[in-house]
Amino acid sequence: MRFLINSFLILFALFSSSIHAADTGWLQPANNGWMSDNTPRHAQVRLLSSTQEQGKIDILLDVKLDDGWKTYWRSPGEGGVAPEIVWSSPVESTDWQWPTPGRFDVAGVSTQGYMGDVVFPITVKSTEKLDKLAGTLTLSTCSNVCILTDYPFELDLTEPVPADFTWAFNQAKGAVPPTSGLVDQTKVGFAHDKLVIELQKNSGSSWGKPNIFTDVVEGATLGVPEIEVSGEHLTATIDVGDDWGGESPDLTGKTVSFVVSDGDISQQINSQVGSFSGTIGGSNAGSAISLWQVVVFALVGGLILNLMPCVLPVLAMKLGSVLMVPQGEQKTIRRQFLLSSLGILVSFWLLALLMTLLRVGQQAVGWGIQFQNPWFIGFMVLVTALFTANLFGLFEINLGSKANTRLATAGGHGNSGHFWQGVFATLLATPCSAPFLGTAVAFALTAPMEELWLIFTALGVGMSLPWLLIAAFPVISRLLPKPGMWMLKLRAVLGVMMLLSSLWLISLLIPHFGVTVSTAIAVIFLVLLVVFIAIKRGVRAAFLPLLLFAVFAIGFVWMTQEQHTGSRSLVKDSVDWQPLTEQAITDALADNKRVFIDVTAEWCVTCKANKYNVLLRDDIQQLLSEPDVVALRGDWTKPSPEITAFLQKRGQVAVPFNQIYGPNLAEGEVLSTILDRESLISVMNQAKGATK
Repeated sequence: MRFLINSFLILFALFSSSIHAADTGWLQPANNGWMSDNTPRHAQVRLLSSTQEQGKIDILLDVKLDDGWKTYWRSPGEGGVAPEIVWSSPVESTDWQWPTPGRFDVAGVSTQGYMGDVVFPITVKSTEKLDKLAGTLTLSTCSNVCILTDYPFELDLTEPVPADFTWAFNQAKGAVPPTSGLVDQTKVGFAHDKLVIELQKNSGSSWGKPNIFTDVVEGATLGVPEIEVSGEHLTATIDVGDDWGGESPDLTGKTVSFVVSDGDISQQINSQVGSFSGTIGGSNAGSAISLWQVVVFALVGGLILNLMPCVLPVLAMKLGSVLMVPQGEQKTIRRQFLLSSLGILVSFWLLALLMTLLRVGQQAVGWGIQFQNPWFIGFMVLVTALFTANLFGLFEINLGSKANTRLATAGGHGNSGHFWQGVFATLLATPCSAPFLGTAVAFALTAPMEELWLIFTALGVGMSLPWLLIAAFPVISRLLPKPGMWMLKLRAVLGVMMLLSSLWLISLLIPHFGVTVSTAIAVIFLVLLVVFIAIKRGVRAAFLPLLLFAVFAIGFVWMTQEQHTGSRSLVKDSVDWQPLTEQAITDALADNKRVFIDVTAEWCVTCKANKYNVLLRDDIQQLLSEPDVVALRGDWTKPSPEITAFLQKRGQVAVPFNQIYGPNLAEGEVLSTILDRESLISVMNQAKGATK
């Protein structure tokens, strides 16, 4: 078919003078594509077009590749780049149609594309009347090397076009996969890290040599399909990962696009992903993940905790303390960071011990539950306040006194101080549900005791990795600039970061003591800082902090009012949230309604991110306010036996927790810890029942 099309195009150009002006001829590349004798090195490219009719222009892009060279499909796979046209003419839309590709595997890298000759039918639209159509085609071609070549072109649309062009264009479209003709039934399911495609071939015929070419799924990477056929039934299993090679994102509810081919016949399929409960590779794909996988999740989750806003100020301050160590004293740097790493590990062991005791006593266990205790929060406020005051230079440590030696933990001096910095970082990390962390903790709290301790140790090692890296290679500290006046500015910046952490902790006291008391604590704290700065540094030095802290005070008041009353919110929550109970779910399902569940807590940083990034968006607010949707919210800020039981029933130990029920999701679908707008909408649509 491609041979016939290309033969026609050659005759088309030779014997039709009227089309010549709408034919670019074989294009000369703008960069590095031609040999010294002016012959094409690896690819020949030409474009032909129709005239503009009702704002539409049809184009044929003909690409001829030398032996051993290939170019790419719309979803190239690993390492490829799809062809693209950048228009210099006022084009509003481009409908680029893609013939069925092939698959090329080189050195373990799989790509999807074309070899030999390929013709692309393209349709562009423009509301303006065009005499010329100009642009630049960027074509990636690969053999032993890959070349990205630009081809500028211009097509004259004023010339008449023979009737044969329509025939050639339709012939080229014949190589584009239709949406029917090969497959009768399609079922796509997802389980853990596998995408399973099941296809039933039509007409009762058996599969020959089928292949599947997958399009890109946002946020995920798809491996090469492993295909098994049995008569007219085909099953393809595809490994799924994320864009960073980590844990697979949940594809349930998303739409996947792929082309299936068998010989010269192919079909384009778009299908929504459901749950898969069958057997993959001889084992149940939906079964619990193995211990070694959970350990890896724990290591990665612990590492990511260092990037959370709860922990980052402590790590930054720790790195800043390296500047206080004389150049060349690598043993000192190694000792300091090893002690902080030990503090992190010991803290996770203490958390494991706490979880063990609570499990033995059959008490509620969960990640971050200590932040339900106002006395614990108050203690953390006091510690962060000491850090803040020390970083602002309001007091120094007198190491001659035992009491002051202990207070050195706040300033980072002395061996015990470095150990307690690691402990403090761990305490601040517990309200953060980082990616991978929820899976690891949930597994640990329901696993045998020895596995619980192993996983919490892995969490500690993961969080310690940046600290251990400095300890193992103190020479890294030499990359930091030499001490100077900038160190005082850095110390002030770290003080501001710690001050913000302290204000955040004070805001967690609101559910326990109310807005007025908590706001008073925050304002008094800021006023005292300004007063002590004025005493220590002088009135003029206190002017800038006074302005900055006034902004913080106003921001704190606004945040608390917005958070707890909504009276000053720039983005109001218009959803009619109802209290979360099992009975409310049952009643809603009995009324053929969808249910959206949000379990949150004021001390949960990830919950706040989900709220402002997803739940308060206009389209999500409208979706959750639809007549057939019941929105249920559970608040775990304070201890709640009902919420704890609700979470434990679903194997959860941390917030945020979001789940969707509906007529088509009677068992409920748990969403990712970090909410994704597209996934939420997709699962809500999937949960909807038939319209009465």
